[in-house]
Amino acid sequence: MDVSHLLDGLNDDQRQAVGSPLGAALILAGAGSGKTRVLVHRIAWLVQVEGASPNTILAVTFTNKAAAEMRGRIETLLGHSMSMWVGTFHGLAHRLLRLHWREAGLSQNFQILDSEDQARLMRKVLKSLELDETRWVPREIQWFINAQKDEGLRPKHLKADDPTRLQLIKIYQAYEDACKRAGVVDFAELLLRAYEIWRDNPGLLEHYRNRFAHVLVDEFQDTNTIQYKWLTLLSTPNGLPFVVGDDDQSIYRWRGAKVENLQQFRRDFPKAILYKLEQNYRSTGIILQAANALIAHNEGRLGKTLWTSGAPGERIKLYAAFNERDEADFVVNRIRDWVAHGGARREAAVLYRSNAQSRVFEEAFLNARMPYRVYGGLRFFERAEIKDALAYLRIISSRNDDTSFERVVNFPTRGIGAKTLDMLRDYARTHAASLWSAAEACIKSGLTQRAAQALQSFLQLIEKLAAEIKDLELYEAVDHVIQMCGLIESFKKEKGERGEARVENLLELVSAARGFTPEQNWADNAGLPTDANSPEDATRATDVVANRAISVPLAPLESFLAHAVLESGEGQADPYADCVQMMTLHSAKGLEFPVVFLAGMEEGLFPHQRSAADLAGLEEERRLCYVGTTRAMRQLYITYAEQRRLYGVDNYAQPSRFIGEFPVDVLEEIRPRLQISRPLFAKISQGGSLRETPAPGMKMGSRVRHAKFGDGVVLNFEGNGPQARIQVNFEGQGTKWLMLSYANLEVV
Repeated sequence: MDVSHLLDGLNDDQRQAVGSPLGAALILAGAGSGKTRVLVHRIAWLVQVEGASPNTILAVTFTNKAAAEMRGRIETLLGHSMSMWVGTFHGLAHRLLRLHWREAGLSQNFQILDSEDQARLMRKVLKSLELDETRWVPREIQWFINAQKDEGLRPKHLKADDPTRLQLIKIYQAYEDACKRAGVVDFAELLLRAYEIWRDNPGLLEHYRNRFAHVLVDEFQDTNTIQYKWLTLLSTPNGLPFVVGDDDQSIYRWRGAKVENLQQFRRDFPKAILYKLEQNYRSTGIILQAANALIAHNEGRLGKTLWTSGAPGERIKLYAAFNERDEADFVVNRIRDWVAHGGARREAAVLYRSNAQSRVFEEAFLNARMPYRVYGGLRFFERAEIKDALAYLRIISSRNDDTSFERVVNFPTRGIGAKTLDMLRDYARTHAASLWSAAEACIKSGLTQRAAQALQSFLQLIEKLAAEIKDLELYEAVDHVIQMCGLIESFKKEKGERGEARVENLLELVSAARGFTPEQNWADNAGLPTDANSPEDATRATDVVANRAISVPLAPLESFLAHAVLESGEGQADPYADCVQMMTLHSAKGLEFPVVFLAGMEEGLFPHQRSAADLAGLEEERRLCYVGTTRAMRQLYITYAEQRRLYGVDNYAQPSRFIGEFPVDVLEEIRPRLQISRPLFAKISQGGSLRETPAPGMKMGSRVRHAKFGDGVVLNFEGNGPQARIQVNFEGQGTKWLMLSYANLEVV
């Protein structure tokens, strides 16, 4: 069999990784080193060379977009479609729970809570426990519970060392009880419960260990505790995991990601072969030299050095702005130059540490009439009107979904007030019932005639819609519901573009449903036998491990609702228009641009003051800077402001220590009047400033007094000695340039 095409176009290190002997392997893949290509070719190698069945392959990625891309590239390489599990951790866990809902202790039609719905349910739980939300903040409790689940911990596993923690544990338990009653699970629960059904069902675990002989994982450095446990439980003892990661690009510690998992993997799989992908196909030699020097300051790395066979390229431009407005204007002008020389606006990206930094850049781009886009803005399935429509669809699919019930029971307004809802909540809590059941009971007694009629009207609407869409195609069902539930009519009443945009988004939801393709055969993908000859059993499969029947496939509407929630958890960017790209450094991971601006490189901002307080936080900030640096393909600009108004406060920060960690010969100071020297760079690394001082006690931002013009603030200065000039913004007099020798300025 000719398999040369599987190795064509790969460098020597990539070939070794793709053709690695069967067994555990760790691929340490540097930025821009072609890791996705290695994963794709490895899977094709397993099928064509090692004779592996596609059904025995499990491939895990971190976004649905990456999973779809990987599947498409594999099928293109092999020349045919394949039946294998490729998806995100949450997507694969969801599939597993749908197949084994009984073993997981779930209802067959369980629903998934997104972050907003989880917060709404949390508020309901706090109210039932009569706890003050100002003391027990729902979002903070939500974070606490998710963090415990990410560590694999249930309420019974937690110890109460103080009254506050004891109350948190009680809330956690009450929240779990509420989820069980409503038949819902949150994102963190998907992973935890998927792990538990393997841990607690040895026969089921053995089935899947035999089923998935080959486990491949992308972005391994971003795994958290429960994800690592889930993977190693599946992989042990067959020992065939093939994981790809980069400890230098681990930037999601705040999400629970543990870069230590790469080191732990080497301990758990001591025979794992280590491969390093160090040849970079993205950036110039100068940019890589800077990135290597920067990241070398982190301790405990597995170690690698990026290199390229391409040209060294231009030096990195360093610009010391007077303030944030000067910084933004500089970026705008440099992008203008790029476009004037034949570049495209979409090829330029402005990266920043904090979302709050975007405002000034947006103003500058608007003033310059330069199109821009904030990458990773509000996503389609997170928009309020879309969530309203999905809530209607979810309550139609599952009457026990309390979160959806509360969202739409009085939207559009139908006269069901807070007092009525409180009565329903009290009844549901007392009788351990859903709000739907509580509504049915309270309509018969306890409510005023007006409230009962309004509530009855809502229940009848849902039942009527459920009956009307029963035999419709998915997109027809979605269209019918949003037209008949009152949302379209309600949003049309809103004045201006806001209402029109909401209606357009709802109509786009119908398009999304039309283009949605649900999983065709869950049983086949699980490696479970089906009996297609029996009409009654056509949608049933036998669990070969537990000897129980499970229903497959998932109904189209339920599958679409699950898809909507899973998609809302990640940023699906629209195709780029010709506009400047703006984004946080975290959002930039995985992207690349010919021209990159790293803005706001100041102590306290980047590295962020919250993260720089401990070594682990500082090293993650450095990795984040490394990620930003390696996004640049041809040109990299670094900017910082000596005065910045952020969060309503004026700050006079020092240049980021990361600037001083770059080699001096890779940087070029934009203003030629200032000379860069090694002592100056040493000063930066110690928290100093690049700019020289025009006069003793005077610096950028100093308040000064002039006999004629009054009080002012120093904005800029040029030169040294008798010919030095200084720019001052005088109150009520405007900005003036003065010769320092004759200005007679007094520092105040």
